[in-house]
Amino acid sequence: MKEKESWTPFPHSDEDARQADSVSDTIQTRSPAYRLAYIDEDFLMSRDLRSLRLGLELMKTETCLRERGIRSTVVLFGGARIPAPGEVAWAAKNKEQKKNLEAAAPYYDEARQFAKLCAEYSAKSNYSEFVITTGGGPGVMEAGNRGAADVGAPSIGLNIVLPHEQAPNSYITPELCFNFHYFAMRKMHFLMRAKALAIFPGGFGTLDELFEALTLMQTGRMKTVPVLMFGKKFWHKALDFDYLAQQGTIAPEDVKRLTFVDSAAEGWAEIRRFYTL
Repeated sequence: MKEKESWTPFPHSDEDARQADSVSDTIQTRSPAYRLAYIDEDFLMSRDLRSLRLGLELMKTETCLRERGIRSTVVLFGGARIPAPGEVAWAAKNKEQKKNLEAAAPYYDEARQFAKLCAEYSAKSNYSEFVITTGGGPGVMEAGNRGAADVGAPSIGLNIVLPHEQAPNSYITPELCFNFHYFAMRKMHFLMRAKALAIFPGGFGTLDELFEALTLMQTGRMKTVPVLMFGKKFWHKALDFDYLAQQGTIAPEDVKRLTFVDSAAEGWAEIRRFYTL
C-alpha cells in the first residue's frame, strides 16, 4: 500500500510540471534549457547523469517492493532457452542443441513445481516472505513465475533491455514487473532480499548470477543462504567445484555452499531444513 504523503505548503513537483506544460508557447519556453530538470529526458539520459540513473533504478524497485510489504524472496536463475515440455526449442542453432534443449524440458516442470511449493508457504505470511523472483524472461524464468501463478501467488520479474529479447513473461504480477538498463542494479535486486537461490541449468547469464552470489558469500559481503543447484548430472559435468578445491583456488568448505538436488521437493526440503520452517 502506498504511503500517505504528509501535508506541505509547497507545490508538489507534479503540480509544477503541469503548470510548466501550460505556459505560453514562446521561443524561450520551447528551448530545452527551459524544461524542468526532472522532466527533461535529454538531460536525464545524458552521460553526466549516469550516477543518478543508477540510483533511480535502485530506488524505484526498492520503493515498490517495500510498499508491497515484501521482506524476502526465493530467486530462480536458469536458462531462457529451456522450453516447456512439448514445446519446440526456439533457441536451438542445430539439431544437437534442439535435442538437448528439448531433453532439458523437465527442468521447466521442476522449476514450476518448486516455485509453487515456495509460493504456498509464502501465503502464510500474506506473501511477504519467500516471494518468488525471476529474471522475468522465458524458459526457467517463466516456469518460476508460472508456478507462483498456479496457486494465485504474486511473483516478481526483474527484466532487462536486451537487443534480441525479451518481453516479460505473462505470469509475472504486473505491479511487480520491473525493467532495467543496468545489469548491476538488476543483480543487486536479485540478492537484496534473497533467502535462497535456485540455480537451474543455464548459460553465461546464469553462471554470472551464480558466481556473483558465491563471491559475495565467500567474502562475507552477503549472509550465507541456501544455493540449490538443480540438476546434479548437468552441474557436475558443467562445473567441477571439487577440482577447484583440490587446486587450492577455493577453500574445501566453499564447495559446501552448494547443495545439489534433482527435484522440487528436495530443494524445498533444504530450505525448510536451513530455516527450520
